Amino acid sequence: MKKKKITCLLGFMIAVSLTACGTDPEITQFKREMDEFCASVAELNESINHIDAEKDNAADLALDYLDQLDKEFQEFAEMDFPEPFDYLENLADEAGQYMTEAVSSYHTAFADEEFNQETAEYARENSSRAFRRVQVILDILHGKDPTADTPPDPSTVSSDDTPTA
Repeated sequence: MKKKKITCLLGFMIAVSLTACGTDPEITQFKREMDEFCASVAELNESINHIDAEKDNAADLALDYLDQLDKEFQEFAEMDFPEPFDYLENLADEAGQYMTEAVSSYHTAFADEEFNQETAEYARENSSRAFRRVQVILDILHGKDPTADTPPDPSTVSSDDTPTA
């Protein structure tokens, strides 16, 4: 699944990232927080992917995991980026906003007796935007051009997803 690939990539990239940044305590703390965020997101994604859709409580379980994912993204949005990267905080804020909208929409999609596919698609698009912003942040932290190696998929990312950082 696309989210699983993204979260695994997030975890790997952050583990490799910033390893040569020296012993600056602010950067060390930032790296630790990024590692924790990526590990938590990967774990939640794994849990979501292992839900047995045949169980009666599958939707409730998925929504609980999504609520936890939203909480992680909100903490990510509140993260204090070190001075050389503080311009990326706006992207982190946007990631948090998109994830909150996604989770809210998933709750709406499952709220009625009949699953609302259109609302679920809207939720998926917002989730994709949230993950794309995290990927852009990680690319920049690694000194990569965020659009060079991983061009956005036009079917899942709108034109407002191009960072201006």
